[in-house]
Amino acid sequence: MTAPRNPSLPPLALATPPSTSLSKYSPSLPFLRRPQFLTGEFAGDVGFDPLGLSSSSEKVLYYREAEIKHARLAMLAAAGWPLSELLDRPLTQQLDSSFNLSLSPALDATDRVPSVLNGGMLSDAISPIWWGVCLGAAAAVDLKGIQNARYSDAVDVNSGSSSVNGEQQTYRPGDYNWDPLNLYPTDEEGRFRMQLAEIKHGRLGMLAITGFAVQEYVLGDGVVDETPGFFEPFNLF
Repeated sequence: MTAPRNPSLPPLALATPPSTSLSKYSPSLPFLRRPQFLTGEFAGDVGFDPLGLSSSSEKVLYYREAEIKHARLAMLAAAGWPLSELLDRPLTQQLDSSFNLSLSPALDATDRVPSVLNGGMLSDAISPIWWGVCLGAAAAVDLKGIQNARYSDAVDVNSGSSSVNGEQQTYRPGDYNWDPLNLYPTDEEGRFRMQLAEIKHGRLGMLAITGFAVQEYVLGDGVVDETPGFFEPFNLF
């Protein structure tokens, strides 16, 4: 994911635009002043912080790391939620018949995915082993994030740079140096565009997954059953 670049130019994800290009008012809330530490250095930064949570550069880095983690998880969940409603019962039946098992579908009687609101997270259909795997994976990702963020005690929270073993390091929130398909562009404009697309899709995913949970709790039916037209192409069984 690392490509040669002009050392005189900061990475675009952390580059702060010239102060003359920054309005003193928030682009997202033009009747409020732009928060001091939301300087547009990160993709998707539109100066939205009505609660004043970004009170320092260090907190901005911390919150961006948390936002990206939640965004990526939400994108997976937004796709996995309807797919599980479509495939859970057929796959369970297929495994039972093929391997002589006695598995139970995770969906409830109304084809709803287990969630916090409908109480399905504590049902007997969810194996404790599954929870152990989830917690272990989450802990591993968090530890890696902490390692990236605190790789050196001498981190410049304003630029995200640090000097480790005499080499200049650049910290980008959410960057795990994982790109097996080499999709990450080599030019800085392309990188910024991909970072912007990721954070926008992630924010939409967080809204979507919240909407799924609330919709199923209020209406009492699975999202696929409520809106079958959206998911019919995926119904392979």
